Amino acid sequence: MMAEENIPNNKLPDTGISGVYEVMLGTDDADYAKKYFAEFGFKTIEIQSISAKEAKQIYGVDSKLNSYRLQNGKIDSHGLLRILEWEKPLGNGIGYAPVETIGSRIAVMRTHDIFRLYDIYETARETGKEHWLAMEPIADDLFGLNTGEKSFFQRPVLVRENAVYGAFFNHIFFQRYGYVIPGYGTIAEGTPLKTSEFTHHDFIIDAEDMSQMSYLSTALGLMAEEDPKLDGDWLKGPKRVFQMEPGFSHVYQGFVSPNNICGKLKFFIPNGIKPNASQKQRVGEKGITLHSFYTPKLDFVHDLVLKHTYLDASKIQKNEFGERSFNFKDTAGVSWQILEKNKEPISSPKTELNFVKQE
Repeated sequence: MMAEENIPNNKLPDTGISGVYEVMLGTDDADYAKKYFAEFGFKTIEIQSISAKEAKQIYGVDSKLNSYRLQNGKIDSHGLLRILEWEKPLGNGIGYAPVETIGSRIAVMRTHDIFRLYDIYETARETGKEHWLAMEPIADDLFGLNTGEKSFFQRPVLVRENAVYGAFFNHIFFQRYGYVIPGYGTIAEGTPLKTSEFTHHDFIIDAEDMSQMSYLSTALGLMAEEDPKLDGDWLKGPKRVFQMEPGFSHVYQGFVSPNNICGKLKFFIPNGIKPNASQKQRVGEKGITLHSFYTPKLDFVHDLVLKHTYLDASKIQKNEFGERSFNFKDTAGVSWQILEKNKEPISSPKTELNFVKQE
């Protein structure tokens, strides 16, 4: 397989692609999943059921499917959740696993109260009945926003983040101090756990190098945020979030839609020996197994994907919600659904990243 080199952002194909629209979670217990995500502000907006025969045609999974689309507050342009309730799941997925297990997926949310969340998961873990591993939140100046001398009166501008790994779902939460980014993490009033839509998504991938992800630019039109770089145990944020032992590192690269600063993707290739559970990452297993994008140019995007002969793509057909769409899988074990939407979202996405300082 030959992967293309990254192309300049000013020469990206104009695909009209969104940021990541949905995290798609496989389960055999939709009632629990809906109850769990209601605490984060997600409400069901669409429901559909299809037969095993129809699911086999769309997803390659011979199982009856109940599908639920959930939205957080009024944010409909990105960061939604689709629960895929399989009558006969193909397996239990990756489940509760060591941090940076290859094949793992992590969804990221903003919160107003990260320590409250940490305490909740720690309490659940202590029961021995719920399998969660919560990292203590850690603060850092990720964007170089602090200037001048440090003092009590020169308040720090920081983001505090942590990860929560579980048998059911993997989270990263972050809380901002001293600044906002308009359009990036909107927390609706009354949300029980004071959390936003999904803002971005982490993928621990089975790849030799990041050239295997270059199709995100050449086929989907996503912008590479930067060249691949090395993160390691010398950085306090990644060290804590990914529980890096001395001497461990990973190669990282991010991609973002030119049409939305949210719905970003971050890919990680661990250096060193890590468990590889990619075979349990297939659609039809439990856990996060699929993500979706939307575009008004579905046929154009499908043609671009088909030109990348190493991508395993389906034909265009209607998904369980009656939307024209197609699925494909790459060589790093990542699966996508691209669906057609011609109507503009109600929550107009931001296309420029602006840092607004606050007291």
